[in-house]
Formats: sequence, structure tokens, C-alpha cells
Amino acid sequence: MLQNLIHNQTISIQNSSIEITIKREDLIHPFISGNKYRKLKYNIQQAKADHSKSILTFGGAFSNHIAAVAFAGKEYGFNTIGIIRGEELSLKNELNPTLQFAQSCGMRFKFISRGDYRAKTNQEFLDNLKSEFGDFYLLPEGGTNDLAVKGCEEILQTEDSKFNYICCPVGTGGTISGLINASQNHQKILGFPALKGDFLQEDIRKFANQDNWKLITDYHFGGYGKIKPELISFINMFKKDYNIPLDPIYTGKMLFGIFDLITLGVFPSDSKILAIHTGGLQGVAGVNAMLKRKKCPLIEV
Repeated sequence: MLQNLIHNQTISIQNSSIEITIKREDLIHPFISGNKYRKLKYNIQQAKADHSKSILTFGGAFSNHIAAVAFAGKEYGFNTIGIIRGEELSLKNELNPTLQFAQSCGMRFKFISRGDYRAKTNQEFLDNLKSEFGDFYLLPEGGTNDLAVKGCEEILQTEDSKFNYICCPVGTGGTISGLINASQNHQKILGFPALKGDFLQEDIRKFANQDNWKLITDYHFGGYGKIKPELISFINMFKKDYNIPLDPIYTGKMLFGIFDLITLGVFPSDSKILAIHTGGLQGVAGVNAMLKRKKCPLIEV
């Protein structure tokens, strides 16, 4: 898997001594973007080593992971199967840009209820999927496993040691775990969950080997996929001021939180913050379609 040039982009905040630098992981690859590239890197290698012909994974309506796995399968010669949360989506597939893209890459779908989806780690459930689809290389929801964390440990480079704070969005906990493992003693890792609740702590502890981290749980905007007008306004302002596009599910919420915490005086003067742009821009088209139906302002891309 080849990657494009990644660069750090520093932005200025008016009347503040705090420096924010955005690590543009979204520029790694046009379709396997950001942390999805990192998570898939070693899993693809392992699937090849196992001589697997198919990759099966899980995701929701606008899942960056589903889109990335579908493209990676097409690119590297795997059949791909997506177990999609929400039976009703089977009737709306043609309206969903993410699922349309995944299908165009050859991914097969199985739409299941939210109740059944909660059993996705149950061995009996997985055995039934093997009976239906045959042998496959299993990728968990969001792609988080040991190999994914290993890939995410490569996000931080030597030159990033100057930063006091490393911030990232959090979905399933793989990216922040990799950042924690690769961080230095003087650095604090702050995670901004896109999901409501504080249940990710235990998942992260399974992979993280340091305690220099904290989850900031105040900026989920109501939960996964929930979006409010002030978030859209912030994302559009950020694009206009800094020419950096943000997605509304993950990175937009994180940067909204960082800016708010700076306003509240949480970060000490002269802090140097590195914010990880984890990609996810493919989901904007689907979110905008939803916003348009609700007659809400759209995200500018």
C-alpha cells in the first residue's frame, strides 16, 4: 500500500499563544483515507499471508471503514462482505453514497437489525456468517484489532515530539490506542469520542500500554451521526478560514472541542497541540443528502 505525502499544517488562533497543528492523514490515499489506511495496512498483509480470498467486516450507513475496506478489496484482489447495521438501509441503498461506492467496488451486503448487530462478536453469530459466506478474514467493526493498533502507532513521527498534546477523534478506540503506544512521556493524548457515553475506556485499555490519555466526552453532539447547526457552522468556518475540510462525524467534532477548550482556558499558555485529521470526508455527501431532506444548512466541501 503506497501513501501520498502527509504534511502537518499549523493554524493560527487569534489572540492566543496556543499553537494547533493538523496532521493531514486525510491526504494519505484518495479512497483509503486517514486512520483507515493505518488500520488496514497490516491487516491486508495478514489476509494475504493467510491466503484469504474474502474479507468480512461490519459498519453503519456512512461508515468510512466500509468504504475503505470495499476499495481495498478491489485494489488488492479480495472479495468483500459488509454486514450493515439497520435492516431499513436495504431499501435505501440506492440513496446512500457510501454504500453505493462500496457496492461499486464489489462489496456484498447483508443488512441486519440493530439488535442482531449487537451480537457481532458472538462466536455463534460469526459461525452462522461462515456458513452463509464461506471462510473469510474477519475485520471487527471500525477495523480495530492488534494489527490495526500497530498501524496507528506509525502516525506519530520523530518530529512530533515537540507537541504537548496529541488529539484525535475516537470511534472504536484503535487510533487513540496506537497514538498512546507511540507517544512520549511528556505528551498527553486526548480522545474526542463520536459516540455518547464513556464505555470506550475498557476497550482502549486492552490495547494501550501507557496511562497518559483521557477521553473528552462533551463533544459528541448527541451521539454517533448526530449533527447540530453549530457543528455545521464551525466546519464551514474552518474550511473558509484554513482551507481544511472536516467531516461531521469525527474530525469536525474533535476540532470543535479543541477550540472550545481553548476558549475555556483548559490548555496552558504556549501549549503545542497536534490534532490528527483521520479522514472520513467520503461521508460528507451522505450527510449532506440527509441535511438537505431536513432543509438544514449543508456542509461546504
